Amino acid sequence: MGGYRIVQKIGAGGFGIVYRAVSPTGQEVALKEYLPAALASRANGESPVVVARDKRALYRIGFRSFLEEGRALAQIVHPNVVSVLNFFQENDTVYLVMNYLQGASLQQFIVTSASLNHAKVFRESTIRSLFDEVLRGLRVVHQHKMLHLDIKPGNILVTDDDRAVLIDFGAARDVLNQDGKFLQPMFTPGFSAPEMYKRGKPIGPWTDIYAIGACMFSCMKGFPPPDAASPDCRAKLETMVTELQGKYSNFLIDLVLSCMQTDPQARPHSVHSVQKVLTTPSKTVWRTTDSFQYESTQFSPDASRSGAAVRASGAPQP
Repeated sequence: MGGYRIVQKIGAGGFGIVYRAVSPTGQEVALKEYLPAALASRANGESPVVVARDKRALYRIGFRSFLEEGRALAQIVHPNVVSVLNFFQENDTVYLVMNYLQGASLQQFIVTSASLNHAKVFRESTIRSLFDEVLRGLRVVHQHKMLHLDIKPGNILVTDDDRAVLIDFGAARDVLNQDGKFLQPMFTPGFSAPEMYKRGKPIGPWTDIYAIGACMFSCMKGFPPPDAASPDCRAKLETMVTELQGKYSNFLIDLVLSCMQTDPQARPHSVHSVQKVLTTPSKTVWRTTDSFQYESTQFSPDASRSGAAVRASGAPQP
């Protein structure tokens, strides 16, 4: 397709299929095909996509969004964001050509480390260095007026060369330039912010920040936080977080709770402000106030921030 030779199917999701392929120049790449399971299919042995007549309008909307996603991501060159090298249309659909990255997802590391039953799932230094890299990538995404909207441990890849990379922008929408008019993204229980479940609620960088907090929670507890759609979500979250006291610093616990505030206005206002808390020795930690009043506190760093501090060749150290 488009001069690329398909080697094998390596994954599939709600938005499409991912293949390992080889470019015309011999470079190994990943091809992501727009094929939303709810709207389209492909007959066995056939190449063109089949779309029912009553679903064609929705399919075309998604088609255009997927294409725009490719154009936007192609402008982002950052070591912590998956690179889109090319995109093209064929077989009545769209294909994104991306770097083929080898490694393991953060979700795999969490499962492996949690199974060891140590006092801590990840060391605090690991969490801080890992999410420093993730936030560097997310900050660039937001600067390009994009949102990810599906940040979760399964969409954070730790590569074999020790990079934490944001992948799978299948739910991403260039919404910041469209007055909030966009296709409602899919939900991932535990990681999707409350506003994603309610039509008409503003969605923005604060929505991704909620997911960052949920991912850090998972690295501390070994499992996802309560689903935001649950009426007692906040109470459950605060109960679970109290069990972390003494295992992790108060600043890190406060950061998670702040990122996961139900009210978007009570969350950190930018990725940069989260980074500052995560990486600066003399720290400003926010408390949960609508006006973003800040309170100064000190902590002693225990992390080296060089590299992701998690290797794809084995389980992270507790």
